[in-house]
Amino acid sequence: MDQEKRMKILIIDDDPGMTDLLSVLLAPSGAETLVANTALDGLELARFGQPDVIILDLLMPEMNGVEVCKKIREFSAVPILVVSALDSPKVIAQVLDSGADAFLSKPISSAILMAQINKLLRRASLVKKSLTKPGLTT
Repeated sequence: MDQEKRMKILIIDDDPGMTDLLSVLLAPSGAETLVANTALDGLELARFGQPDVIILDLLMPEMNGVEVCKKIREFSAVPILVVSALDSPKVIAQVLDSGADAFLSKPISSAILMAQINKLLRRASLVKKSLTKPGLTT
């Protein structure tokens, strides 16, 4: 009997307190969390860890989240949710233009976090289904 695949969420944030908090908020969903506390580790896990969704912070020392997002987009279409305290319209526009799918301002609510993740997963699932249906035209 096949079990349903667990959702895999990659969290890229240099603040261990934040990655712990996000892991706790995501635990009730049954999701498996992968954690990267550096941008470079995050890029490696994004490439080889096969996440279903990436939660990305903007402020990291060696490479900012916008740069990380752009690099991920070079090899993956995985949904990216940016979570940051930097929430000016200019920053949010830059984040979305870099390839992120959604943005949440800190502090975050677990209900809104899960709703955003579920929305991104639904959209990704619909895209996959439409790409695999023969004879589908746009």
